[in-house]
Parts: sequence; structure tokens; C-alpha cells
Amino acid sequence: MASANTDYYELLGVARDADSEEIKKAFRRKARECHPDVSNAPDAEEKFKELNAAYDVLSDPNKRRQYDQFGTVGTNGGFGGSYDDIFGGGGVAFDLSDLFSSFFGGVSGRSAGVTLEGRDMAMQLSITLEEAATGIEREIRYDRLAPCDECDATGSADKSAPTKCPTCGGSGQTVGYRQTLFGTMQTATPCATCGGTGTHIANPCHECEGSGRVIDRETFTLEIPAGIADGQTIRKRDAGEAGIRGARSGDLIFTIHVSAHDRFERQGANLHARLPISITEAALGMTKKVEGLLEPVEVVVPAGSQTKDRVRVKGAGMPQLHKEGQRGDLIFYLDVMVPKKVSPKAEELLRQLSAELGDSPTSDADELASKSGIGEKLRGWKQGVEDFKDWISGY
Repeated sequence: MASANTDYYELLGVARDADSEEIKKAFRRKARECHPDVSNAPDAEEKFKELNAAYDVLSDPNKRRQYDQFGTVGTNGGFGGSYDDIFGGGGVAFDLSDLFSSFFGGVSGRSAGVTLEGRDMAMQLSITLEEAATGIEREIRYDRLAPCDECDATGSADKSAPTKCPTCGGSGQTVGYRQTLFGTMQTATPCATCGGTGTHIANPCHECEGSGRVIDRETFTLEIPAGIADGQTIRKRDAGEAGIRGARSGDLIFTIHVSAHDRFERQGANLHARLPISITEAALGMTKKVEGLLEPVEVVVPAGSQTKDRVRVKGAGMPQLHKEGQRGDLIFYLDVMVPKKVSPKAEELLRQLSAELGDSPTSDADELASKSGIGEKLRGWKQGVEDFKDWISGY
């Protein structure tokens, strides 16, 4: 990565007053020179990382203004940022050499010709459960092989149509013969002159070198719908790698990862959560207002509730994807909490309750209570709570 003393303008070979178009063209030119796929220099990969970092800053007006003023740029979230943000830590699921190999190599040949269409590209995007519930817009910035503006993606400087390759006659293959133990074998390989396309560009575009596509940075706003689930994908048509000489572009595919929540567990459109209540609330019942995922909800706890009982709040769960106004339920698992310490008055009231219910403590329990207090007597109740916690964590 570029050091703090690296001059980004010098790295790209442009003046400090260069406009955005000059910076873009300088980046493309330098990329072709120092990319690891075409350069044998041992530090080619590191130089390309520095080049990409310089372009990331100088191609963004806000970052460039900050760089010009302070000589550095602070990190920011999202998909912009450094080389590592775009091609590594930021979540893009394709390799740098994979992205540009076909650009520097011309076209990818195969025995039956070539694939002119652009390849799909993939990104990973993490969001919170709240963002999944409300839906969110994210600004996406990424590099791709885009149609060349200079030649209108034709690959020709004068935008003329390609002609039939003189070497292979338009087949995209050349036939060779070799002697083997079994006689003469015929082999077909992609034509080296046209790269397997079967066509020839007489006057190649200087910007794209005849491929009809160039490295470019794209920016757009991605809409993530409410109710999306972990692992689901969003496809943006024709935003992937551009095809060769005007062929169809691939798609850009986002895989959405919904981060785990500290209170709620999601299953489909339903949400599950633990709700601690006191022993009196469990015995007498109550209506309690608690925070849901998006808004406060009222939970009605019936009298006589027990630990692990479930209480359902309809329509307070996750929105259902592409079903406006429809939501799942919020299901609370009751956890009756036993106090560790009680006041003398509370202890006396609990003893009266125990007598009223016919489960008066035995003499051994009285002796224990007199020494340790009512909290020790209720230790067995606490074990039940711990069992519940283990149960709900594995639900």
C-alpha cells in the first residue's frame, strides 16, 4: 500500500491541476504497464496496489480536496476506499488478477472459440437486522471492465467494423498436426492473431487496445428491500464485466449477510427473544411494554406463567420480502427471574405465600434460610433459569 510520503499525482504521472478525465486515462495507462499479469517486476503487485490507492483518492472530489489540503485521506466506510477495501476486506468476492486477466490477455480462448460476453462479478455486503427490517440504500463504488467510450466499445479507433481474421479465416482456430505413436494427430487451438474471436481490427483504439473495454470506476445506489434474509442475493443487470467489442455485459451480484443481533433470533419472518419477568409478574400476570426490533410492543403475560412459556406478539416480527404491510410475529420466551437477595419484609411475605400455597419450608429449609436467607433457598429455582438459557441459546 502507498506510504504516507507517496505523491499520488507523481505516481499517476499527472499535474496537480489535472482534470478527472486526465486522471482516469493516466490510471488506465499505468495499470496496463504495472499490472502483475503483464509485468515481470517482483514488486508489480505492490505497485499496482499503490496505483489503485492513488486513483481512488484523486478520482473522488471530496477525497482529492482532503488530500490536497492535508496530504492524507481518512478512512471511510462502504465500498470505496483502498485497494484492499475494493478487492479484499471490503467484501468483493473476486480476485484482482481474475478481474483484469482477460483485459490484459485480450480474450480468453477455448477449443470451440471464445466467450465474448462479459463475466458476472460478485460482492458481499453486510447489514444489520434493523436495516434488513426497514430496507436500506447503499452507495456502491467498484472497479470493472467497462465499455470503452473512445471507440464506443467497437475496439476500432475509427469505429469501423471488424474484418475477418486473415490467419484463421474467421474460424477463431488454427489447425496443427503432430506425429504420435498412433499416427498423425490433428489439433485445433485458438488463433494467436485474433485471440480466438475470428475477427481483425485494422486500426485498434489506443485507449482499449482493440478490446472495446477499459478499466473504469462505477458508482450507483443499491436498494436493499425490507425483509431480505441472510444469504439472499440481489442482481444488477449488465453492471458486471463488459463484453468484448460491444458484446453483452455480465451482471453484478450482491450476496447479503445479515449480522447476528444481540437480542433477537430470526427464523423466516418471525423473531424470537428472551423476556425476563419477576416471580410476582409470572404468578399474577401482567401487560408489559418492551422494545421490539423497530418499535415498542405490548406483551400480555398470563397469570401462572412458567419459565420457557411462549408469548406471541402478532405482526411485530420481520417484514415479509416483497409483501408490503405483512410481517411475521415476535415470540418471547419467558424467563422467571428469582431474586438473589430479598429484604426481611419480602422474605416474610414469601413465607406467608408459601404457607398459603401449602408448601411451607421444612425444618431443614428453615435452618438454611435462617443462616443464608431466602436467596439460598431459591437456588434450585435459579438452576431452572440457567437450564432455560442453555435451551434458548440452542433454539
